[in-house]
Amino acid sequence: MERTLVMIKPDGVQRNLIGKVISIFEEKGLRVVALKKVKLSKEQAKQFYVVHKERPFFESLTDYMSSGPVVAMVLEGEQAIKRVREIMGATDPKEAQEGTIRKLFAIDKEKNTVHGSDSPESAAKEIPFFFSEYELLSAE
Repeated sequence: MERTLVMIKPDGVQRNLIGKVISIFEEKGLRVVALKKVKLSKEQAKQFYVVHKERPFFESLTDYMSSGPVVAMVLEGEQAIKRVREIMGATDPKEAQEGTIRKLFAIDKEKNTVHGSDSPESAAKEIPFFFSEYELLSAE
């Protein structure tokens, strides 16, 4: 079973969408194996998004991601990374397909409600950022 990190961003938490977002993933057959609500500091947000440090949106992204609580979770399932990316939809909600989380809930390209690992390599770095091995409880 593949695992991936998903984060409900501050806009999703603030708008009380936690249960709705989780239920969409669960209805698509993915299982929650770890879950927590945290507030990232600006430095933690910079560390998490270090891959984007040279991008022009890095400062606004890390300001936003440290502006309020997030919900981090690990989802497990067959082809979890690919499936999560499809369920979330395109980064820009204007380009997201109907029925995807970002089409349903995103405010704009930055406040797009959810983050998901984009590759096995990203998942391998992002999961331990939030969770220790003993916190990952297989759903089976």
